[in-house]
Amino acid sequence: MRAGKGAVAVVADARDLDRLDAALTAVLGPGRHVALSAALGPAKRYRAFLAASRGRVPVVVGTRAAMFAPVTDLGLVALWDDGDDLHAEPRAPYPHAREVLLTRAQLAGAAALLGGYARTGEAQLLIETGWAKEIVAPREHARARTPAISPTGDDPHMARDPAAATARLPSVAWEAAKQALKGGAPVLVQVPRRGYLPSMACADCRTPARCPHCAGPLALRSSHAVPGCQWCGRVAAAYACPSCGGRRLRAAVVGARRTAEELGRAFPGVPIRTSGRDEVLAGVPDEPSVVVATPGAEPVAAGGYGAVLLLDTWALLTRADLRATEETLRRWMNAAALANPRGRVVVAADGSLPAVQALIRWDSAWYASRELAERRELGFPPAARMASLTGTPDAVADLLATAHLPEGAELLGPVPAPQGQERMLVRVRRANQAALARSLHEAAGVRTARKAAQPVRVQMDPLDLL
Repeated sequence: MRAGKGAVAVVADARDLDRLDAALTAVLGPGRHVALSAALGPAKRYRAFLAASRGRVPVVVGTRAAMFAPVTDLGLVALWDDGDDLHAEPRAPYPHAREVLLTRAQLAGAAALLGGYARTGEAQLLIETGWAKEIVAPREHARARTPAISPTGDDPHMARDPAAATARLPSVAWEAAKQALKGGAPVLVQVPRRGYLPSMACADCRTPARCPHCAGPLALRSSHAVPGCQWCGRVAAAYACPSCGGRRLRAAVVGARRTAEELGRAFPGVPIRTSGRDEVLAGVPDEPSVVVATPGAEPVAAGGYGAVLLLDTWALLTRADLRATEETLRRWMNAAALANPRGRVVVAADGSLPAVQALIRWDSAWYASRELAERRELGFPPAARMASLTGTPDAVADLLATAHLPEGAELLGPVPAPQGQERMLVRVRRANQAALARSLHEAAGVRTARKAAQPVRVQMDPLDLL
C-alpha cells in the first residue's frame, strides 16, 4: 500500500474473514478495504465489487470468490491455509483459489504469499522448483510458542497406561483436560465425526449393522432414539444381526454429540459446548468449559485453550484419499494452534507415524517434502498432472477418441462412478499440463458442436482424485 499497490487476500470461511476484516480495520482504518463474501447479500456485495473495480479501496479480502476481485495495480495476493477444500470451487470450471491467485501474481508481476500452520504438497513443489521461498520462524521461536504435544500410542505411554490402545480417552488426555479446567482454561476436543452414533455394529460378532430394506448403514441420532437407516430413513426397532442373530448393537463410530454427552458425565458441573454443522461457534470465553468440535469448526478461545485433545484419529488417517494424511496433519495443526503456549495437546495416535512426528516437532515442511517425494515416485499430483473424465462409458470413450492427447499421456481406469457412470484418469508430465488441458478443451468443444447427448465432466487435478 505504501508503494501505491493493491492487494487481494483470500481465506477459507466467514469466521476467518470476520477476524481478518476486524484486524485490517484496526490497522488500516475504516474505508481502506472491502470484504467480499456470500453472506453480504447481492446489493452490499455489488457495492464492494464496484469500490474495488473503481480503485476506491486498495485492499480486497474475502472468501473463495474474492480470488477474481478487480483490484487496481495489483501488488500482492495472499491465501491463508491453501489446503482447505473450501478454496476449491465445486462448479465448472472448478478453479482453485491457489491456482487463480498464483496465475494473477505471475501475470501482474505481483508478490504472492501462501500462509498456514501446515504446508501442502503443492506449496512444497513451489519451493523445490525455486518459484517460491519459504518463510519460517526459527526453531527456538517455534518451540517457545508451541504447546507441549504428546501421543498416546507410543511405548512409554503404553507402559504407564496399558489400556491406552483401546481407551477412547486415555489417562494422559484425561489428566491434560483435568489440569486445564482446574487452571481456569477451556478444553478443546476434536472429533472427526458429527452426530451421535453415525455407525453401529452387532454387539456380539461386530458385524456392521445394515438396514434390512436397502443395506444402508444404521445410525443412532440420540440416546433415546431408535436405530434408523441413513439412506432410506426407515427405523430398525426389531433389528437382528444376519450373521449371528444377535439383537444388541454397539457403537462402531462415536460422533461429536455422543462425545459431548460422555464428557458431560466425566466432568460434572463443567459447561459442555458443541461446534459443528448444526451450529458453528465463532469463539468461546476464557473460562473452564469443554468444547467438542468437528474438524474445521473449532472456535477460537479468548486466551487460548489449556488443552487440545485429538480423538478418533484413525477416522482421519484411514480415509481412502490421496491427501488423507496431509489433510489430517493440517486439521491437527489448525486445532493445536488454538492452544496457548503453556497448554497441552494430546493426540490419540501412535507416535511413530510420520504425521504424528510432524505434529510433535511442529514441522509440516519436513512432512510436505516427504509427501511430495512419495507422490513424485508414484506419479501423483502435484508431481504429475491428471485430468478426471466422468460420464457414461460411451461419452467418456467418445471424448477420448476425439481428443488429441499429448505424447506420453497415460490412461488410468475406468473405475465405477456414482449414478451408473464411470471415471477415467489421464496422467501426463507437468510439462505437458497445458497441452492436456488444451486437447480436452478442444475435444469438449467438438462434442458440443456435434450436440452430443451425454456430457462429460472434465476436471484438472481434482481434490477427490483417489
